[in-house]
Amino acid sequence: MSRRRVVVTGLGALAPNGNDLDSFWDALVNGRSGIGPITKFDASEHRAQIAGEIKGFDAEAVLDRKDVRRNDPFTHYAIYVANQATEHGGLDMEAVDAERVGVIWGSGIGGIQTHEEQHTILMDKGPKRVSPFYVPMMISDMAAGMISMVLGAKGPNYATVSACSSAAHALGEAARKIQYAEADVMVAGGSEAACTPISVAGFASAKALSTRNDEPERASRPFDAERDGFVLGEGAGAVILEELEHARARGAVIYGEFKGLGFTADAYHQTAMAPEAEGGTRAMRIALQDAGLDPADVGYVNAHGTSTPMGDSQETTAIKTVFAGHTDRLAVSSTKSMTGHLLGAAGAIESIACIMALKHGVLPPTINYENPDPECDLDCVPNEARQAGVENVLNNSFGFGGHNVALVFGRCAD
Repeated sequence: MSRRRVVVTGLGALAPNGNDLDSFWDALVNGRSGIGPITKFDASEHRAQIAGEIKGFDAEAVLDRKDVRRNDPFTHYAIYVANQATEHGGLDMEAVDAERVGVIWGSGIGGIQTHEEQHTILMDKGPKRVSPFYVPMMISDMAAGMISMVLGAKGPNYATVSACSSAAHALGEAARKIQYAEADVMVAGGSEAACTPISVAGFASAKALSTRNDEPERASRPFDAERDGFVLGEGAGAVILEELEHARARGAVIYGEFKGLGFTADAYHQTAMAPEAEGGTRAMRIALQDAGLDPADVGYVNAHGTSTPMGDSQETTAIKTVFAGHTDRLAVSSTKSMTGHLLGAAGAIESIACIMALKHGVLPPTINYENPDPECDLDCVPNEARQAGVENVLNNSFGFGGHNVALVFGRCAD
């Protein structure tokens, strides 16, 4: 059975530096950071006191007040971007076969805010005061379930949970559903709302977070020699994937084509990458093979690039291994320099950055790149966006547990 072609027909974004697709893209190409002091709780006793928080978001714009109370913010974000993407893609659910429209959604942590709040109630007021909605609000699959209910999508529906690779896994899984005729349209992506006291404390205790608290907008500095950890972010991204002929038949605008994926495991350590990012190297090679491309066919990589000392240097090694002989012509940037690390939503929001780069011929920069690191000797599009018409792009997402995903998108040729 030959694989069907999969194209991108709709996008939705909610990020620390933009509450919709247009504002998010404008922020990226203009190098605007969305990172600032934590406002959602008193962080004065925390090591890390900065984050990429969502600002000015009204959950009641997408859900009624009752459903807002019965869902965690990561689900609010998910529904918001799914609605945004279907509108952007002109997807009329009344005009398509709902049983051929599915949802696969990623979240690394799910309803952590709900978990913290309800645990406090349990400790302070006893078990009888815990909400009957605690479990459905907390579990990571509820975003996928709620999106299907809101849209009326009755096709394949489930969640992916693989830490910071969760959304990337969701996109890859969704593309496979279409390639092998299990669905015609898939709403895929991820959401995270983990700017909470215990999340910040946990990552900080693991010495994963930047403590550049007095310079929030300059704290996330992937590939820079003075990087000192990632900045926690939150938000969501949704991508409408669609079978090519189905998209053409309804007159959809095509923003790009999904070309390939690579999924691997390090089988090495809970939080550390395998030596020389061996698992990430294999993921990129598999993705290129799956796409039928040579390394020289890729013009831009949106790196995992979290701004951790070890992670960035290891990813550099992996990229140089895969693209050997081509790295002098390869642009590599990390948009986490502007958004922070959206954990399980990162693969979605960064795939959107890749697709917009294809569409507009502009590569987003790595901001805060001031001190070159000889161990990260890539063209990281420093500090300013670059005009560049590339044909194919690759997005990396690597997660705790040794999960590695590489996704390839390209221009859609006739």
